[in-house]
Amino acid sequence: MLVLGIESTCDETASAVVNNGTTILSNIISSQIELHQKYGGVVPELACRRHVDVIIPVIDEALKEANKQLSDIDLIAVAYGPGLIGALLIGLNTAKALSLALNKPFIGINHTEAHLYAAIMSYPHPVTFPCIGAVLSGGHTSLVLIKEIGQYELISQTVDDAVGEAFDKVAKMLDLPYPGGPQIEELAKKGDAKRFNFKSGFVKGHPLDFSFSGLKTAVLYALKGQNIQNENIVVISEELKQDISASFQQAALTDIVHKALAAATKYQCKTLIFGGGVTNNRRLRTLFDEARQEFTYIWPSMELTLDNAAMIAGLAYHQFIRKGHGDSLDLEPLARIPFTH
Repeated sequence: MLVLGIESTCDETASAVVNNGTTILSNIISSQIELHQKYGGVVPELACRRHVDVIIPVIDEALKEANKQLSDIDLIAVAYGPGLIGALLIGLNTAKALSLALNKPFIGINHTEAHLYAAIMSYPHPVTFPCIGAVLSGGHTSLVLIKEIGQYELISQTVDDAVGEAFDKVAKMLDLPYPGGPQIEELAKKGDAKRFNFKSGFVKGHPLDFSFSGLKTAVLYALKGQNIQNENIVVISEELKQDISASFQQAALTDIVHKALAAATKYQCKTLIFGGGVTNNRRLRTLFDEARQEFTYIWPSMELTLDNAAMIAGLAYHQFIRKGHGDSLDLEPLARIPFTH
């Protein structure tokens, strides 16, 4: 089954052709990093305009690289949420139009769920379920119990910032370019992670939930002192940037490791699956390896860590087989989707 995937949840416009859920024939991504860099984050209106401009050329390029025609496609897959509503509408309406024009079924995919499937696509061996899934990105931080592909139980999530969002906001405090995650990771290699005793938040009554807002505030205090209302420009030395980056990164990532492994122990799972852009962080992978070597860790390949359409098309194959039919054309985009099935 050849599936054409479309992804437009935020600031990447992507399309891919995937055969039978695993064989990636093409995976084209049009990034908007340069467009949003001067604003220090994604500007939704600008993102939508760019999606409109490039979505058809990106689909054409994906078909060309896969050496396929639209008539060869069996199923259209598109991320219908969570994400920016305007951006989602562009991808979703494009998929609906193709479905109508080609008389082929289309299916809406949960973008967050697809991030976890990206790791499964990258893994050369069969995955033993149940296992723990950790979604770690700029928009999402959650732990789920994966009973099988398509069946999940939400274990925990962030009550404020996603971990990738926290990295970006701390990077902005340090006057680093967007996106902040890679910048902080690079600086942290030269910094002293013990200089600042930063800690991630504890959510009363929900010990596996995440909270990075207080950690972010602690960084602000470290930079400006207790008078955070001070409007004076703070000159940040390179050494201070390195030490804050190292200390912040260590606190955020250690919290993720601790809670993910606690969830694995609680649910008696020996395998952890990771998805999202923060999984690119090499320090995160090292911390997991150092913490518990008896677990199997399944990470997405580098090209599947960020938003992409291959993971959308790959997961759609399984969803379609399980449901036996596509979705109705009245499917609406959703800014938020509960991670339960």
